Amino acid sequence: MKNPHKNGGFGSRFGFVLACVGSAVGMGNIWLFPYRVGQYGGAAFLIPYFLFICIFGSVGLSAEFAVGRRAGTGTLGAYRYCWASRGKGGFGAALGWIPLLGSLGIAIGYSIIVGWILRALWGSATGRILTEDASAFFSAATGPLGSVPWHTLVIAIAALLLMFGATKGIEKVNKVLMPLFFILFALLAVRVAFLPGAAEGYRFLLIPKWEYLLQVDTWVMAMGQAFFSLSITGSGMIVYGTYLSKQEDILHASVQTAVFDTIAALLAAFAIMPAVFAFGIAPSSGPPLLFITLPNVFRQIPLGRVFAAFFFLSVAFAGITSLINMFEAVCESWQTRFGLKRKPAVAICAAITLLVGLFIEEEAKMGAWMDTVSIYVIPFGALLGAISIYFILGPKEIGDELGSGRTSRLPGWFFPLARYVYVPLALIVFCLGIVYQGIG
Repeated sequence: MKNPHKNGGFGSRFGFVLACVGSAVGMGNIWLFPYRVGQYGGAAFLIPYFLFICIFGSVGLSAEFAVGRRAGTGTLGAYRYCWASRGKGGFGAALGWIPLLGSLGIAIGYSIIVGWILRALWGSATGRILTEDASAFFSAATGPLGSVPWHTLVIAIAALLLMFGATKGIEKVNKVLMPLFFILFALLAVRVAFLPGAAEGYRFLLIPKWEYLLQVDTWVMAMGQAFFSLSITGSGMIVYGTYLSKQEDILHASVQTAVFDTIAALLAAFAIMPAVFAFGIAPSSGPPLLFITLPNVFRQIPLGRVFAAFFFLSVAFAGITSLINMFEAVCESWQTRFGLKRKPAVAICAAITLLVGLFIEEEAKMGAWMDTVSIYVIPFGALLGAISIYFILGPKEIGDELGSGRTSRLPGWFFPLARYVYVPLALIVFCLGIVYQGIG
């Protein structure tokens, strides 16, 4: 596969899809999805969730991949390209800074969280997280400047992989880490299935409570979970589309990405919730589930230290691959916009991420930062992307790009679904996120 971009291109569709899955699979799949399924109707929740995954996966991901490949560059250049068709390229480039800063903002908070995960992995390997009080172990990491070495290590790992690999590095990392993620979580799910009392967790997840389908909140949360799970940000997936060959079918790759992301979320649910219920621990979501509840579960399992290490290793893989995408979106745009060489662009991005992150390492500050970025900036950026692609650039040109690499025409439903369902849903996600103060 050839790509004219100075950073190169992905060597295969498999590598591209795994890189996109690596970006999409993150904390939302692991610490939010399992709890949300049980909270909003068990298997009944999966009906609206799968519906929204199909919509966002087919026309949302496709749009971002296609505009990146069409423009031949990432966020800033892609928005300039869209609006240049209306003679407003400069305005488009200015708009592009919103989703780009969203990617940088999420990276700043995300690097702190992945630092906590690396610290928990070390605690699992040494046994400390299982012998000490889990709440105290977590509190020590999440105080002011409580996790500086781990936080710094996460950023250094992501930066080094990007400095010396560009697209080849991204592809190689994801070809190793994402299969290992799935394997490790599958092993955990199998082990958990044999725990006495695990059946209660399966009931929590699988017994449908059909009355929840009549509740608005079920549909709102399913929509938010699907939207954010696929990493539709108006930025990150655009840059990966930039590195995709013209011979590849974007719609097919988008569907594959959505399928693997959904499998990852389901694997996490079947590995986590049965274990939680097996030991009579109240289910929760967010950081307490990962860093307090699950260590208490592993403490009671034979070979718990080994399984704790497996768990945090797999979560670390998911976190680092997502962080790589966030960094790449920022670095490619800076390379193109300011003429920076690869290594300086990555170094500047890493330095900003670390310097800002040091001031918000405390859990409350980090939580407020992530809420602001994920509630206001990210969904607004995604909305700008949807409008810019499907209404400003328009169906004809983006349709030509989506048709490249296909053996058949785009389905007739594609653009009506994209323009009159997906774009309004992106607006609804943004508005309801503010009303609910977070839906994904």
